[in-house]
Amino acid sequence: MNLAPRRAGHASCLCLLSCLGAGALMTLALGACHNPSAAPKPPPPPQVSVTTVTPHDIPVTWEFVGRTQGFRDVQVRARVTGVLLKRTYTEGSFVKKGTLLFEIDPAQFKAVLDQQQGVVAQAEATLANANRNVARLQPLYKAHAVSRKDLDDALSAQAVAKANLESARAQLQQAQLNLDYTRVVAPISGLTGKANQSEGSLVTAGQTSPLTTISQTDPIYVYFSFADDDYLKIRNEVAAKQMTFPPDGNFDVTLELGDGSTYAAHGRIDFRDNRIDANTGTIQARAEFPNPDGQLVPNQFVRVIVNGAQYPQAIAIPQRAVLQGQGGQFVYVVDKNGKAERRAVKVGEWIGTDWLIHDGLAAGDRVIVDGVQKVRPGAAVSIAPAQTAPPGKPAPDTAASVG
Repeated sequence: MNLAPRRAGHASCLCLLSCLGAGALMTLALGACHNPSAAPKPPPPPQVSVTTVTPHDIPVTWEFVGRTQGFRDVQVRARVTGVLLKRTYTEGSFVKKGTLLFEIDPAQFKAVLDQQQGVVAQAEATLANANRNVARLQPLYKAHAVSRKDLDDALSAQAVAKANLESARAQLQQAQLNLDYTRVVAPISGLTGKANQSEGSLVTAGQTSPLTTISQTDPIYVYFSFADDDYLKIRNEVAAKQMTFPPDGNFDVTLELGDGSTYAAHGRIDFRDNRIDANTGTIQARAEFPNPDGQLVPNQFVRVIVNGAQYPQAIAIPQRAVLQGQGGQFVYVVDKNGKAERRAVKVGEWIGTDWLIHDGLAAGDRVIVDGVQKVRPGAAVSIAPAQTAPPGKPAPDTAASVG
């Protein structure tokens, strides 16, 4: 049997099928390339979250580091020189006005007082004798029994006796005061300090160190300072009517104590210095607080929180919406055509987590808050719907109106 022709024919058939298959695949591929339904779709607009600008009154809060000081801080000093016999108060305790604090040895002052009492008695006797002489000589002078000189001498002696008596009485009063000063009493009611002199010490009038100090703590003062450039900035904002103060400047002042708690009573600012401290570049102010329970003590550091000012009908947006470029700060807003528009803004203070915007935005502007990284000027954007917070949790502010 001759199989060679059949093999040759079979090979020819396989070759023809291979050629036909390659052509068909190429036709299918070309057809697929020209199929309009297989063209890639353009990417969807980026989804962003916006906040709608709504001007409203924004309260202004300032915080400072303050230090308490007594309403009155009095240095108790010795007014006479002598040996300190004893201290009669408990250091650090509250004392009332007139309470005895120290006793100075009164012996020498008692002796001077007794001596001056004798001087006064002598002067009174001299004046009495001069009065009798004048009374006796006046009728005799009228009867021409004595000369005018005799009467004038008697009148002069009477005047000298009166002057001596007044001087003696003044010295007696001074001696009595010195004796009283040996009892050092509290000039005001308040908290006493440490005694600076111990019993047996010689104290002198006008010595440098006081015997102790007393602080009146109800009410109590809180002193704080603010920088001069902050003062100028605030004054300019008030002049431009960007900021308003409360009526009559009655700011509400609260205190935060060292443990983070808030002091219950509110205070008021009653003093602002009219000059800038050349050493610190700050201006000092003072607030007054009631302190009936003595919770605040002198030299206590506190945080002073001042409220009452506000930015009227101001605009504030989340800080993350504000970007920094070569030309300054800017935001993206969504225009009426749904496209992103770059808008330069002038920012002011931080208000919590927001920027205060002085210029560049108006009521109703939709400012892009989230998704700004995907935004290009003039490109369309898709605004994400407002998110609904689950029960017990606040909704994010990215799709809420500011206001």
